[in-house]
Amino acid sequence: MNKKPSNTREKILATAEQLIYQNGIHAMGMDLLVKSSGVARKSIYHHFANKEEVASAALNERDERWMQWFRTESDKGETPEARILNMFAVLKSWFESEGFRGCAFINTAGEVGDPDDPVRQIAKMHKQKLLDYALELSAQLNTEHTVVLARQLLILIEGAITMTYVMGDRNAVDNAQDVAKVLLERFSAGA
Repeated sequence: MNKKPSNTREKILATAEQLIYQNGIHAMGMDLLVKSSGVARKSIYHHFANKEEVASAALNERDERWMQWFRTESDKGETPEARILNMFAVLKSWFESEGFRGCAFINTAGEVGDPDDPVRQIAKMHKQKLLDYALELSAQLNTEHTVVLARQLLILIEGAITMTYVMGDRNAVDNAQDVAKVLLERFSAGA
């Protein structure tokens, strides 16, 4: 899921993303970004007008990379049911990875109060992409309840992320996958 930055802009964004994920947006000041990235302040301002632009760009990069990784890994299942259940196996591998700190988008959205703030809008877009992916997989089942199933899967995904990070419940993702199996049985039975 990670790649080495190849130019100054990428280096700034990679460092900003890491700082945001570790400490939050408010803790990622320009001084810390300069110190951590090794990029001069002038160079940062050459690419970005302010800290908010850096944070937004870093979160957008994370969204694209994370969604590509999540979809690629989840799509390794051979059937629609397997792909849906594989989403939880992929989440589990992420939860067990070094440095897991929950969802960057949930975490950063919680730092800003204004629903129109760019950070909140990026978080909303990310969650919409997850819902769209769950909807895409649910549609492959040819069930009449595609939207209902997709929304329930998103709740299971978000719940697993939150329970794992906030509560330290390492079984949350397995429990979510078990509930997903029940949902799949229910919807394949024509419920």
